[in-house]
Amino acid sequence: MKKNLILFTIKMSEKKVWLTILMMGLAYMPLSAQPTPNPSTDDWLTSPGIIGTLVLVALVLMIAIMIVAKRASSIMSFFQRKNEKVTVQKRREELYQLEEDEIDEVLEERKAAKSYKLTGDELYQGGKAVDRKGIVSSYTHDPQNPLVDEKKRSRTVLQIPVELKNLVVWYIGAATFWLVFGTVVGQYLGMKFMWPDLDQVSFLSFGRLRPVHTNTVFWGWASLAMIGLGYFVIAKTSNTKIFNYKIAWATWILINLTLLTGNILLMSGINNGGGEYREYIWPVMIMFAIGLILTFYNFYNTIQLRKIEEIYISNWYIMGAMVWTIVLAIIGYLPWYQNGLGETVIQGYYMHQGVGMWFMTFTLGLVYYYLPSSLNKPIYSYSLGVLAFWTQLLFYTMIGTHHFVFSPLPWWLQTVAIVFSAGMFIPVVAGTTNFLMTMRGSWNDISKSYVLPFFLVGVVFYFVGSTQGSLQAFRFTNFVWHFTDFNVAHSHMTMYGIITFILWACIYALLPKITGYEPKQLFVGVHFWLAFVGLFAYMISLMAGGTLRGLSWIAGESFISSVVLMQPYWVWRAIGGTLMFISHLVFAYNFYEMVRERKGAAKPAVVPMKSTLANV
Repeated sequence: MKKNLILFTIKMSEKKVWLTILMMGLAYMPLSAQPTPNPSTDDWLTSPGIIGTLVLVALVLMIAIMIVAKRASSIMSFFQRKNEKVTVQKRREELYQLEEDEIDEVLEERKAAKSYKLTGDELYQGGKAVDRKGIVSSYTHDPQNPLVDEKKRSRTVLQIPVELKNLVVWYIGAATFWLVFGTVVGQYLGMKFMWPDLDQVSFLSFGRLRPVHTNTVFWGWASLAMIGLGYFVIAKTSNTKIFNYKIAWATWILINLTLLTGNILLMSGINNGGGEYREYIWPVMIMFAIGLILTFYNFYNTIQLRKIEEIYISNWYIMGAMVWTIVLAIIGYLPWYQNGLGETVIQGYYMHQGVGMWFMTFTLGLVYYYLPSSLNKPIYSYSLGVLAFWTQLLFYTMIGTHHFVFSPLPWWLQTVAIVFSAGMFIPVVAGTTNFLMTMRGSWNDISKSYVLPFFLVGVVFYFVGSTQGSLQAFRFTNFVWHFTDFNVAHSHMTMYGIITFILWACIYALLPKITGYEPKQLFVGVHFWLAFVGLFAYMISLMAGGTLRGLSWIAGESFISSVVLMQPYWVWRAIGGTLMFISHLVFAYNFYEMVRERKGAAKPAVVPMKSTLANV
């Protein structure tokens, strides 16, 4: 008995030793915020993150050149056809001047030409295949290549319930209003960089207006547009009607009330503190959260009542975004996460999940429907879509702390965020490949309408912006760029280059189909180029200026020196922002043209809305 007691005591002592070592290790980890010295910036230009970012920017420029070339080719073809018409007119005039027997000779030649028929052996007569008649314009060895993959423009209207049509139009209409309002505020803020003493009014101060701008374009423009477009996708791919329209309208009211009351309170100086994108106080944001829960309930029940067996991949992304964002909204406002370093961790989680698991995931779901639908072909690979979905869930939820590299947060937590940021290459490459391969063979659509160019820019920025974000998470690039204007460039690269361009593509693809009215292509083109060129000028200026500003801080120069350094770059920021703002006004006009009623105008033909996965 005594011997057993001694052995038990020894074993417990050994366990206590190991337990003590473990506790000491855990206690030491939070203290090891930065066990290594700051990196050297002597060879900053050869850093992989810097080089990778330069390559990505060059990729965007190449895409712009390709679109310009396609559109230029289209314009040249237009003038060529115009010249051909002039030539035909001249020939007609020549015919009028011919004698009667000469006219008979010409008519006989035309008659013989029209009666010509193929014998079937023009291309092969036992020897080498030769196209002497110039009949074949192109050929392919790809068995997957569709014979006809381009839709001709028509004024046919999808026969959908009036309630669904009105719901989509009002959601997109409210989103358009908040886009214009939010960017009016953003334009004014951009001017304040040039003229800091522009006003002396408290509610127009930069600190109050900046969250008005960000929250308005986040929760007003992007969220309302996504939900409105999502209602059509859910109903179409489920081959059923929306479960409850009253719930959808209740959400519309709640979200708009959130924006109205939240912005008034922000301009009055009543906010939730310094948490980015969490500036609305909880009594305001709870209305948005309730709206999300109601939308999730409505979407879920609509999919549950589907008349087809499959749940299309778009609905995976949309429902996943709804679930993750409801969780996010609750965690972000829990009272015990509002102080200390814990609040910093939650802020990184909330800020990045808002972009990645709400806007990005939902918008990707829209692309999986509207892109193949616009091109009249199926999505390239369902499997790639599923891979991107699950890896997005795996990696994106752990990367928020990469916003706080070299902060007092635990070093291991920062490392986890960096590693998972690198892991984001998997869903990004999978999704980009899927979308570009779906577009393959349909590049001529670039010269016919601006729907594909909007999609193309959004998809390219999905790859460029997401990859650049992963590169920016590396310790060296974070050391140079963080807390500088580079972050503003990156946020616009993603929220504007990806989310907004894709939403515009979806809107231009859908609204003409349900209203029967298309905007003038000239104005759609003006919208596209103003937005694209404006974004590029905005992005490049702040990326260059932000890099130089970060290096000046590292060199120990004074803060005011970096402010003076940024002045020319802020000028280009203002120019780019102005172009973007004007493009939004043009978009608002295009939206009006697509939805306004035409009195006395001929009604377009109506076709029933088929809802099988074969034609999504």
